[in-house]
Amino acid sequence: MTVTLEPDPSISPRIQFGTELRKFRLSMGFSQRKLCDAIHVSISQLSMIENGHRAPTMELAQAADEVLGLGTTLTGLLDRLNRAAAQLPRWFRPWLDFEREAEALHIWELSMIPGLLQVEGYARALIANEPDVTERQVEERIQARLDRQKILHRPTPPMLWVVLDESVLHRPVGGPDVMTNQLCYLLDLGESRRISLQVLPYGAYGTVGLLGGFMVADMPGASASVAYIDSQSTEDRVSDRADEVRGLAFRHGVIRADALPRRESLNMIKETMRRWTA
Repeated sequence: MTVTLEPDPSISPRIQFGTELRKFRLSMGFSQRKLCDAIHVSISQLSMIENGHRAPTMELAQAADEVLGLGTTLTGLLDRLNRAAAQLPRWFRPWLDFEREAEALHIWELSMIPGLLQVEGYARALIANEPDVTERQVEERIQARLDRQKILHRPTPPMLWVVLDESVLHRPVGGPDVMTNQLCYLLDLGESRRISLQVLPYGAYGTVGLLGGFMVADMPGASASVAYIDSQSTEDRVSDRADEVRGLAFRHGVIRADALPRRESLNMIKETMRRWTA
């Protein structure tokens, strides 16, 4: 028996795989101990995989498929999950699970609309200009970026605390039509009760965020917060160092304090959109 399961971009691949493995194990009448004995892994290892705390291997998926009589159900799911992750930059992949599982995201962006808030035309204008990218890669990366946004449409999406530098509203990306569409979308998002969208105006003379954009994810329960630090480097962008994450959270608070209030920020976006329309 083979069941085709598709990746759900709104949840962590580890959690999706673990949930499906546990569901099939229970439906086939296998205890954790019985399955562990059959596929030669420890109970602690299987428990961590089922709870989404450890990434599964293809060897484990194949063994579970064989023992549970699932054909290629789990190996097919894992392959699709791995291929979906491959469409994202290597340095960004570790952040994706934190973003999907976060209860709140604190975002500061100095140069562009954050990926979670981009419309397709805006994303296309950015991705298509990357050096050495093929047309197929452009389409795959755009879809991967749009898939990330599905976390905003969950029954209980994360809280977003977003601050944009005013320059983001004026920097032309994709031309006037794209910018108009993008700012219109920001206005729609800004009306959500779970999204706080603010603009840091030139007049604030804010300098705390000039070194670059970043995101801080508040994780569920007692889990520590994690940060993603934007840079031109392709290494070490994700940090769970308590002192570094705490420092970035403090910076975000200072930037928010200098930013326009929510309603004034939306008015600025609306006025800038009119200029792009003109």
